[in-house]
Amino acid sequence: MESTTQQQSEMQEHPTPGGAAQLIRQVKQATKRHFSAEEKIRIVLEGFRKELPVADLCRRERVSPAVYYKWLKQFMEGGKAELRGDTLRSATRDEVEDMKQENNRLKELAGEQALELSLFKKRLTL
Repeated sequence: MESTTQQQSEMQEHPTPGGAAQLIRQVKQATKRHFSAEEKIRIVLEGFRKELPVADLCRRERVSPAVYYKWLKQFMEGGKAELRGDTLRSATRDEVEDMKQENNRLKELAGEQALELSLFKKRLTL
């Protein structure tokens, strides 16, 4: 808050062309609400329940209907992607280590089988 007040006082001391527009932009950015993913999901699910019209829900949550419908679209697309299995998930360190060990074990097994096959073929030709 202090930085906004400081910026405003600097703007008043040094007026620049288009300063009002810049000040408005700064105030909007400083007062813009940020919603967590949980809050967005809660609002979208409330809209799904149809207990109250979307316009009233948006008014109560102080969100524009355009933002609500954007969140709804993202929510639905995310659900579709999850159902299709298109989502990527980061592996944990333990999972990566397990995969590396499994990969090494399979490489050794494939090498042993290739060696056994080669020995078997040599025995057949004798």
